[in-house]
This record gives sequence, structure tokens and C-alpha cells, in this order.
Amino acid sequence: MIKWFGELTASDVAMVGGKNASLGEMFASLSMSGIRVPDGFAVTAAAYWAVLDADDLRVPIGRLLSEPRDEPAALQRVGAAIRGLIAAATFPPELTAAITTAYRRLADQDGVTELDVAVRSSATAEDLPEASFAGQHESFLNVSGESGVVEAVRACMASLFTDRAISYRDTNGFEHMKVALSVGVQRMVRSDCGSAGVMFTLDTETGFPEVVQIDAAWGLGESVVKGTVSPDRYTVFKPLLAGSELRPVTSRVLGEKAEKTVYNPGAPGTATVATEEAERCRFVLTTDEVLQLARWAVAIEGHYERPMDIEWAKDGRTGELFVVQARPETVQVRRTRGTLTSYTLNRVGPRLVSGIAIGQRVAVGPVQKITTSAEVATFTTGSVLVTEMTDPDWVPIMRRATAIVTDRGGRTSHAAIVSRELGVAAVIGTGNATTLLHDGQIVTVSCAEGEIGHLYDGAADYTEVEINLDDLPATRTKVMLNLGDPAAAMRWWKLGADGVGLARMEFIVGNHIKVHPMALVNVDAVTDEQTRNEIRRRCRGFDDPAGFFVETLAAGIAGITAPMFPKPVIVRLSDFKTHEYAGLIGGGQFEPTEANPMLGWRGASRYYDAGYRAGFALECAALRKVRDEMGFTNVVVMVPFCRTLDEADRVLEVMAEEGLRRGDNGLQVFVMAEIPSNFLLADEFCDRFDGFSIGSNDLTQLVLGIDRDSQLLAPQFDERNPAVMRLIKELVDVAHRRGRVVGLCGQAPSDHPDFARLLVNIGIDSISVTPDSFVSVRQAVASAEISLPTGQREPAG
Repeated sequence: MIKWFGELTASDVAMVGGKNASLGEMFASLSMSGIRVPDGFAVTAAAYWAVLDADDLRVPIGRLLSEPRDEPAALQRVGAAIRGLIAAATFPPELTAAITTAYRRLADQDGVTELDVAVRSSATAEDLPEASFAGQHESFLNVSGESGVVEAVRACMASLFTDRAISYRDTNGFEHMKVALSVGVQRMVRSDCGSAGVMFTLDTETGFPEVVQIDAAWGLGESVVKGTVSPDRYTVFKPLLAGSELRPVTSRVLGEKAEKTVYNPGAPGTATVATEEAERCRFVLTTDEVLQLARWAVAIEGHYERPMDIEWAKDGRTGELFVVQARPETVQVRRTRGTLTSYTLNRVGPRLVSGIAIGQRVAVGPVQKITTSAEVATFTTGSVLVTEMTDPDWVPIMRRATAIVTDRGGRTSHAAIVSRELGVAAVIGTGNATTLLHDGQIVTVSCAEGEIGHLYDGAADYTEVEINLDDLPATRTKVMLNLGDPAAAMRWWKLGADGVGLARMEFIVGNHIKVHPMALVNVDAVTDEQTRNEIRRRCRGFDDPAGFFVETLAAGIAGITAPMFPKPVIVRLSDFKTHEYAGLIGGGQFEPTEANPMLGWRGASRYYDAGYRAGFALECAALRKVRDEMGFTNVVVMVPFCRTLDEADRVLEVMAEEGLRRGDNGLQVFVMAEIPSNFLLADEFCDRFDGFSIGSNDLTQLVLGIDRDSQLLAPQFDERNPAVMRLIKELVDVAHRRGRVVGLCGQAPSDHPDFARLLVNIGIDSISVTPDSFVSVRQAVASAEISLPTGQREPAG
């Protein structure tokens, strides 16, 4: 009836359930890798059957399960009746003795008479690769004393028949009377005075397999799992992690962490209390701790040979990290890699609320606000469920919702995990959806715009396209992506693009940093007090404002780069115009007013100028961090709007002063070819740069003398104009003669398939387009290459 973790392996699921079998496997097999797992024992499935047989409960339970339970009220009645039978059942004396003896032995190991333990359910159909059963059964923390442990074991056994567990087994085709419940009794890690969280060995939204995602909050991990807090989030790139001195933590996002779960003072169980302001403003984990957890996650994934969902805890007294659970990831692993569904919003109503996007879908329906799971019978199938937060009792409602929206929670909260498993669009942690939305209101829930999900008023017009990636042809000409949003880069990893031809730094600055770099260099110089306070608020959790800029920009660049590694990612240095810079927080004080910003102080002319030189140093520091500290040496730096050879020399000199010397650590520097001087002096620019990326919009504007934003002249704005094409061909000829590469990034190949054909015919090395155009452009390029001479048609590799 009792098995110690050290006696168990992953093959013992039938004896002790998935959770306990996994704990035993890790305890016995992974401790040599330095992974700490708290000791404990399992009350076996045989003990569960002994409890049922002591009072002959199998027949009455089977009879209750045979009753119809299609309606929520019937399900609740059946579940309550079965739980009542088990709660009143006679515990065989030998089982009680076995539990108390094992508990005393565990306490003796710590030299105490009463030891705090976690008592967790572990069903024999739980934590399987095809079904997680996450949150379906009960667990109890901070349990102590022999009688307390025995009663917690009984409660766990009864929880095999929670309403949510019955519904889950019905949906997934498990026979109720062939599933037993084992119970794990495990030494508590004192994370009540430390921290805890969860980690996945892939990106939970896109399935990208090369990252570890870690969520962390103060106190017990219950708050993260149940979604009562918005935790910190860390992302680590796995291929650069093992056996190196690199520190590939590609993202650190400070969560609100408004509350934490701690021991209930003077009693069993737990309590929720508010976190102190200092804790909210501080990251839970150090970089070293993040890297240690990530290495453990990689080792666990390697041992089980599948993506994993892992819970961890940090003892606040000793500072030691522990793994307390590990189960197979069950959502992304079931999805087909060869297909990709793309959603494009064509027309939307006013934006209502925003939060964390779960999944990549779009859904439309009427709002229905629910306060408690007791209202399950009133929920209308096909509605958008709007609530403060969910817990496992909500699953029957969530299963009937067309989308889910919560006020609270993070990416690993219960609502997020279940929404992914159900394939339902969800926007989590909006903060105020239950206040702003009203019942019956038709809304569009969009999770197809990156990591932030939005609710729009009314039914939006959107397009859904299923892309079969297995049918994409190989091409000699590289087809790359234009990206700015790091979350979007992760979303499109399945496309198999040849890299990123244009990563827009200003998107990261404008959407994630939002503060003018010069205002961060010297916050005290910002004259407006309200603006100073806003800047300091945005920099919470970082050592200084400059560090906030460097880390946030580096994380954004790394987020774009990781899904493409080791393929080239060409990062364009900032190319805001003065009026765009002025729109950043604190920016108005540092920017002049120009009559024509398009032809003004932009691109290369800023980097060596005293008015922006210190801000440019921050850009360089972020790039150094990405390349040298994280290890993404596939990053290529590109200089935009470089007007003259003298300007090129000055920019390269400043970059070298800031630790970005061309050639060091394999650094390549490209120039954006978008000004006629870049083409007329192509030979001289080849002396200074490793390659060119043609910006077709600015080039066409400057060659034809047409304002690219003019509606009146729009019919004449055409990148296929012979004057533009002649310059492009001459640049390609010169660059290839000098051993330089030439790419083009712009919308034209997406809009005009014949333009892609022209580029292929003149020998362009790469074409970079928006992700939604990638498939059509790849096909157009492949078609154009068929007519090339045989020696020019081989795939690039």
C-alpha cells in the first residue's frame, strides 16, 4: 500500500499514477544530474481499491455513474453522491498504519515529530502524453500530523470524482471504474517564504521547441498554477544553454505579483496575502537561478524524450531550488507541424480590453459574465466566458465557451492551460474585463496579433487561412521575413524561412520600451515631473533606466533571432523620424521640429550626432548583449539611411568605439540601400559594408520624387519603374563582383508577383517579406527560378 519515491520508476503509472511515477523516476534517476526532488512516498492504487472494497462501494458508484449527467445539475448531483460515499468509507486499519508509519519515517529524516507535507492526487490516467488531467483532482499543502495526513489522503481519493474530473474523463474516453487514485505525500519546500512557479520546455503558444519558459511568483506555487497572480516570466534559448559560458536568457518580464500564497498561520492549509511593494518591483529569480532551472528542464526533457510541464519551488530559508512535479506537455505535442492556420483581421470595432493572448485564434460571440462555478447551469454554449479567474471546477463551462476572458492570471494559470488544451481563444489578465463588458455584448476575441490579445466591440471581419507547409518549394533565392514583434517571430517559426531580412528595432522601442533613449540616459534632465515619474515606473525591476532600455531591447532582438538561429537575422538600427521619436515618453524635449522628417534627422545621421550619441550607445550595448552574452552571432547589424561615404565611416567608427567592430566575433555590417547615392557609389560602399538590403519604398520615393505617403500620387508610385529596376540591377552586379550579398525588403514582392520574378532574373540573393505573404512569394520565386539556366536553379541548401 506504500511505495517510497526511491522505489518507483516511470513504468509504475498503474501502481501509483502518473504524478507519483514521474516523481519517483526523477528522484531515482535525475538526482545524479544535480536535480533536487523532495523525498516522499506514494499511497498506491491498491490502497484506493482497498478503501472502496472495505464498504463494497464499487457497485453503488457504478450505479451512480450509469445515470444520465448531460445537464450540469445532474453532473453535480452524481459527483457529490460519489464523493460522499468515499468520504464516509471505512479506512482499513492496515492502510492507516502504513500511512502513519511512513509519515513518521519521513519526519524522522528531518529530526521532527510533525513535518509539513504536500498531499497530492495522482490518478492512474493522469499526466499521460495524450491527457494531462491538470487540476482535475485535489491537492493539499501545509499538512502536518498523522491524522491530518490520513484525512488529506481520504480527501484526495474522493476527488477522483469531482465534477470536473468526471467531465474530463467523459470527454477523453476514460472508463471511470478503470481509473484509480494514488496519493503522493511529499516533504514541503518552504517556498511560502521563498518563491515557486512552473516551467515548460517549449513555447506554450506556438510550440517552438527550442526555449524554456519559466514563470515565477513569491510564495507557494499554488498562486501561479491557479492563476491568481500575474507572475514574472523568463525565456531561455536551449541550443545556447548547455556546456557554455553564454547566458541566453532572451526575455525577463516583470509580473505584477499583487498577492502570494503562504502557510495558513497556526493551522493547516494556505492563505493568500498581499505582496509588499518591494516584492512587486523586484524580479523573483536571479539570472543564475533562471539558468539553473532551465538546465534542469532540459535534462528532464531529455530524460523523458518529450516536452515537459514542470513545477519548481525555492526554499526561502536555504535558497535551494527544487523540482516538485513534472508531467508531459499535452497540447502542442498533439498539433501537426506541417500545417499553420493564419488569422488576419480586416476590419475591427473599437478596442475594449487587452491582456495575455492564449492560442492564435480569433473568435466572435456574446459576452456572458459568470461569478462562480455554481452558475454553470446558466451558461449558454457559444458565449464568451468573462470572469475574474477560473479554477478546475470551471472546466465544464470552459468547454462550452467560444472564448475565455479573465481579469487575473498569467500564461501558466489554470485558465491558460485549459484554454490551450481545449483549443479555445483566451485573453488572460485583462484587469477589468468584468467591469467594462456587459452581458449579451457581441465582441471579437483576437489572439492572432502577437503576445497581447485584444477584445473588439462587435463582430470583426477576419480571414482564416490554412497553410500546408509541406507543399512549399525549395528556392535558390532566399525568402526571408520582415519582423518587428518578437512574439510574432515565435509564431511564424514553422514557416521555415531563410532568416529575417529586416528586424525593425524601432518596433521594439516604440511598443515595449516606449521611452525616448535620451530621456533614459538622464532621467533627471527631463523637465516635466509627471514624465519623470512615468519613466521611473516603467523601469521598475531594473538597476537603472539605461539598463531597462538595454535589457528590453536585447530581449526583443533575441526574441526575433531565436526562432531563426543559426540563420541570419538582419537587425536594422533605429530609424525613427523626429516626429516619431518625439511621440515617445519624454521625447518632445529631445527632438527638433522638422518640415520634412522623411528627409531629415534620421538613420545614420543620428548615431554620431551629440544629440543622440548617448542613445545610440544603448542600442550598441543591447546588440553586444545579444551577440556576445547570449550567443546569437547570427545577428547582422544594418545601418539605415546612410547618405554619404563620410557618414558611413563615422557610423562604423562610433560602433567600433561601442564594441561593435565589423569582423569581431564574426560581426557583419550591412547598409540599407535606399538612397540613390548608395547605388551610384556602390563600389565604395562595398569597401565599408558586407552587404546591402534594398529598401524599395524609400528608393522609389527618392528616385521618382514621389512622396510615398501621398494619396494623390499613389498611382505613379511603382517599384517596378525602369529607373528603379536599373539601379537595383547595377547594384547587384557591382556587389556580386565584389563578393557582397544583396537582398530586398519591402512590400512590393508581396503585392506584385511579377516584381519577384524581375528580382530573381537579375540575381537578387534574398527577398524579405511580411509573414502573411511568405507562402505566395516563395511560390512566385520558385516559379520564376524554373526559367533560369540550369546552373542557377539549385536550391540554396
